[in-house]
Order: sequence, then structure tokens, then C-alpha cells
Amino acid sequence: MYKTNSTAPKKFGSHTSTFKTKPRFSGGKFNNSRPRFSRTGSRCALKRGRFGGERIDASRFIKKAIHVEEKLYVAKHNFIDFPFNPQLHKNIANAGFIHPRPIQDQAIPVVLTGRDVFGMANTGTGKTAAFLLPLIEKISKTKGLSKKEKVLIMAPTRELALQIESDFKKLAFGFGMFSVACVGGLPIMKQIREIKLGVSFVIGTPGRLRDLIDQKVLDLSTCHSVVLDEADRMLDMGFRDDMVYIIGKTAKERQTLFFSATLSPEIRKMTEQYLKDPIFVSVISGETAKNIDQDVVRFITKEEKIEKLHEVLTKDGSDKVLIFREMKHSVDSLAKELAHAGFKVGGIHGDKRSRERIRILDSFKKDQINILIATDVAARGLDIPDVTHVINYDVPQTYDTYVHRIGRTGRAGKKGTALTFVPA
Repeated sequence: MYKTNSTAPKKFGSHTSTFKTKPRFSGGKFNNSRPRFSRTGSRCALKRGRFGGERIDASRFIKKAIHVEEKLYVAKHNFIDFPFNPQLHKNIANAGFIHPRPIQDQAIPVVLTGRDVFGMANTGTGKTAAFLLPLIEKISKTKGLSKKEKVLIMAPTRELALQIESDFKKLAFGFGMFSVACVGGLPIMKQIREIKLGVSFVIGTPGRLRDLIDQKVLDLSTCHSVVLDEADRMLDMGFRDDMVYIIGKTAKERQTLFFSATLSPEIRKMTEQYLKDPIFVSVISGETAKNIDQDVVRFITKEEKIEKLHEVLTKDGSDKVLIFREMKHSVDSLAKELAHAGFKVGGIHGDKRSRERIRILDSFKKDQINILIATDVAARGLDIPDVTHVINYDVPQTYDTYVHRIGRTGRAGKKGTALTFVPA
């Protein structure tokens, strides 16, 4: 029996409040105490332990699940209560939305008033619709005006940006609105053509957005609505300077919406600089999910390690497994080894072409493969339902990374399993 000495992160309850800090705007640079990353997200050299990460007591990876019945959230609104265009209400119904989720229930009425919002929400909480629906309504009202407004949505990864655009196309059906996904790894000339034809929603990653601005293709001067989705992840990936540069190109009078899973000093500083008298909305559950069974798998040799992985993958209940590795080449080698053993598996990392990553992710979501191997950078922003197991085949570099990884399972009140392979 192992005991854990881990301390749970501060728990935030669902609440709404205003920041009391006096807002200010500045296009200057931030002091950044975090590790520096390149635009592609690769980590620079750091003073760490022997294997490149902080030393984490293995007992912190062990915790028995405590099944917790999710408290039924009682929404203050129904979707029909929101003053949306009839076509938007029709699209909401066609998307299968019945009752607003907590972030939607609390954020949508505020966004509709034109106020700035800082939303604390994890991936998979419904935050995409929380900002898309009111912004689609906002832009629909500018139709026919001589100077059309744009909406800018920044996301940390191409997968999340493409997912947001896919949701936009469903929710904006019938409005005659067009969007462009400005992401690396996909043809830039196609994105340039779409921008020149005219778009209402610009959705992209900071690196490609900045490239298009520098080429004088993308003009954000008529952008009066800005969304930073997973702002903390963008900072983690080294996009701070790009974010500052891009926001500086938008209209000074604008509505700004930040969504983040954490409230780090850097995030707080950005809210002070870029949000004007914002409303704070939090639906963070806070602690590592209690209904995730966490344990370690000890091994001595490389051969024993792969054998034990095979045992886990062939057990009943290992229906949909997400495996994390630290290195890109390790993803490829393990995917090849498991495929050779007869498993239905795919691997994604930053060096894979966008089309290939999209194809593999789609196969995993549709259960055409039941094992996905990924690096942390490639897995950021993914929202994949019904993952039964998260396996840390390599020990994560930080405990925060561990918490982020295992949060992909045990969602929506379901039980999940997290296993971390550690040397004996």
C-alpha cells in the first residue's frame, strides 16, 4: 500500500465576480520566468534531473479511485432563453445541445452584454460554444454594414484550432459567415486565398497568424472581438511574444475573452493588461479527478516494460487507451512495435504532417484504432471522449504535466485508470 503526500491544487467553485485590479493596456513585453520555448514548442535546455525532468516521488502516481457522483448542475437558463437569432437557435438544436453546460450558462449572458470575460475552464467543459454562440450572434448583427467586423480566436495547437473551426461551421450554418483556420502544417496559399475572399472569423495558432500579419495578408484592424482559448497553454509553449504582437494589431476598442485552466501570475498579468473590467467565471473542478484509479507499473528491463504494457492493453476494460511518451522518435518506435504485435494503434507528434495527425485523431475518435500514442505537445487541446486509460509510458517531466495528462480519462462521472511506468 502506498500513501500519497501530494497536495491538491486550490479548488475553485463555480462563481462569477469582477476583477478589482485596475485594467491597463500595454503592448510591451512580459517578464517570463517560465522555461523558454521556440515557436514550434520545443523546450530549450534546462537544469533538470538525469532524465530531463523534476524528480517526482512515485507514490504521487498512486491513488485509489473514489467514485464521486457528479452533482447535477442546475442551469439558470435554457438555450431558448438566450436572445439569439432564430437560425442560431435552430443550429443549436441541430447540434444536439439541450441544457447549457456550466461555462455556457454563466459566460454566454455576459459575452452578449459586450463585457470582457476571464473564464477558468478545462478542455471538454463546453467552452467553445460558450464563446462561439454569442460571437456569431454579435457578428450576424453587423451584416450589411459598410465595415464588417472580424473575430479573432487564438488557440495553442492546430488540432484545437481546427476543432473550433469545425464547431463554428455547424453553429454558423445559414448565416453566410466564412472562417479561415490559420495553422501551420497546412497550405498557407489556401489560407491566404480564403482571407482575401473575406472572412468573419479568423481562427488560428499564434505562429501562423503572425506570419500572415507580417506578410501583410491578415489585417486585424477591424477585429473588435478577441478570444484566447487555453491561454495558459500558449504561454507554456512559448507564444507570449506572438500573442502580444497579434493582440496589438487588433482594434483598441474591443471585447476580449480569455479562457484558461489556471490562474498563474503570468495569466493574471495578461488579464490586467488586456481585459477591461472583466467578469470572472470559473467552472474548474480543481483537484485531480477522484474517480481516476492511479497506480504505477514497475519494470527492470526494457523487455519487461513492453511485456507489461502488452498485459495492460489486453486486459478487459482497456477499450480506449492514450499513451504518453516524451520524445517524437519514441512515439514512432512504440507505435511500430505495437502495430507489429497486432494492436490497432496510431501515433502523433509535432513532426507529423497536419493531414496525417488529423487522420489518426479521427480514427481514434471513431474507434477505428483504440490506442493513441502522443507527445505532450501534440496532445495539448485534444478533447476525446470515453478514454478508459491514460498510460505514462515515460515519467512526465513535472507533476503538473501528470495532472494534465490523466485528466483525459475519468470524465463526465465515468471511472478512469491512469498508469505510470517507473523503473523498479
